Amino acid sequence: MSDTHAQTVPFVRDTMLPEAEPPASEMGAVKWIRENLFNGWVSAVLTVLSIAVVAFLVYELFPWFANSVWNANSLTECRQILDGATGACWAVIRVNWLQLIFGFYPPDLYWRPILAFVLLIVAVAPVLFPAAPKNLLYFSAVYPFLAVWLLWGGTIWGVLVAAMGFGVGYLALRLLGSFGTLIQTGGAVIAALVWWILLAAPIIDVLSAALPIGIEAVPSREFGGFMISIIIGVAGIALSLPLGILLALGRQSNMPLIKGVSVVFIEFIRGVPLITLLFTASLLLNYFLPPGTNFDLILRVIIMVTLFATAYMAEVIRGGLAALPRGQYEGADALGLDYWKAQRLIIMPQALKISIPGIVNTFIGLFKDTTLVVFIGLLDPIGRASAIRATSDWQGIYWELFIFIGAVFWVFCFGMSRYSMYLERRLQTDHR
Repeated sequence: MSDTHAQTVPFVRDTMLPEAEPPASEMGAVKWIRENLFNGWVSAVLTVLSIAVVAFLVYELFPWFANSVWNANSLTECRQILDGATGACWAVIRVNWLQLIFGFYPPDLYWRPILAFVLLIVAVAPVLFPAAPKNLLYFSAVYPFLAVWLLWGGTIWGVLVAAMGFGVGYLALRLLGSFGTLIQTGGAVIAALVWWILLAAPIIDVLSAALPIGIEAVPSREFGGFMISIIIGVAGIALSLPLGILLALGRQSNMPLIKGVSVVFIEFIRGVPLITLLFTASLLLNYFLPPGTNFDLILRVIIMVTLFATAYMAEVIRGGLAALPRGQYEGADALGLDYWKAQRLIIMPQALKISIPGIVNTFIGLFKDTTLVVFIGLLDPIGRASAIRATSDWQGIYWELFIFIGAVFWVFCFGMSRYSMYLERRLQTDHR
C-alpha cells in the first residue's frame, strides 16, 4: 500500500506561488535606516545624539535666518528694522557683493572678467569631459593668453609675443633633435627664457609703436575678491599638475643630478610654510631681478603658489607610481617602448588614476590657501570682508560676510570633489 501511495502522490509543484512584496523591514527607507542608523546599540546612541545636536542647532539658528534683513544700507538700519529681534543682516552682501567678487576692478569693465570666466568653462570642457568636441583643445591652448589680455588689458602684442616664446622653445627642441633628450629639453627652456627675458620687451615696444592695438589696462592693485582667488587657484592648478608629474619622474630618475635636484626642491618646499613663500614673493623676489624690472605681484604669487603645490603634487603622483606592479614596467620594456612612450601610454595613465583622490585633495587645499594672499596686501574675499567691516556703515558685522565667503568656497570645492568621484567611476576598470 505504501508503494501505491508513493506512485500516486506528486512531489513536483505544478503551479507557482504569486509574487509577494518583501517585508517592510527589508525595503526602502526602513531598511536603510535600520542598516545605517540603528544596526546596533552604539549606532543607535550616536544617531539619537546626532539628531539632538541637529535639532538644537536648528532651534537656535532658525530665528536668525528667518528674520533676515536684505534691504538696508548699514548695520544700524538693519538693527532698526529688527527692532531688538535676532536676525541676520544679509543686506551687507546685497550692497557689497560686487566688491566681494571683483574688488576694485573698474565697474564699466566687469564684462571682461565675466567673459574670461565664461571662456574658462569652454576651455576646460574638452579637458574634463570626453563628450566635449576635441577641436576645442586648440582654444584651450590659446585661452591662457586670451584671459591674461582680457583681465589686465593693455597692448595685444604683450600676450602674442609671450606666446611666441613657446614657439621659439619648440623650434629649439626640433633643431636639437639629433642630441639627447636632456640637451633638447635644456636648449628649448633656455631659448624660451632668452626670448622672454631679453627679446620680448623691445619687440613689444616696436610692435606697439607700429600698430597700437589694445584695450584699457587695469593694474593688479585693482584686482580683488573672488576674482583674484579664482585667477590664482586656476593658474596654480593648471600649472602644478604637469610640473608635479615631471618632478615625480625626476625623483625616480636614475640620473643623480636630476634626482638630487628634484629631492632637494620637494623637501625644501614641503618644509616651508606657504605664507613664507608668499612673503618671499612679495618682498624679496624683486631683489633678484635687474633694477627697474616691474614684476607683477599677482604673477609672483602665482609662481610661488604653483611651486608650493607642485612639490605636494609630485609626492602624490610618486605614490601612484609606487603603487603600480613591477610587471607594468616590464610589460612596457617587453613592447620595446622607450622611456617617454612607456610613461605616456602605460605607466602614467595608471598612476594618475590611482592618484586621483590625492590630486583633487591637493587642488582643493590649493584653492582654499589662496586666502593667504591677504597677508601680502592682495584683497581676496577675506581682505575685502575686512575692508567692508572697517567702514562706518558695517562696523561690527561678522557672521554674514564669513558665511557667504565660506559658502562660495564650499561650492567650488564640492564641485571639484564631485568631479573627482565622477572621474573615478568613469575610469574604473574592475567589476566590483
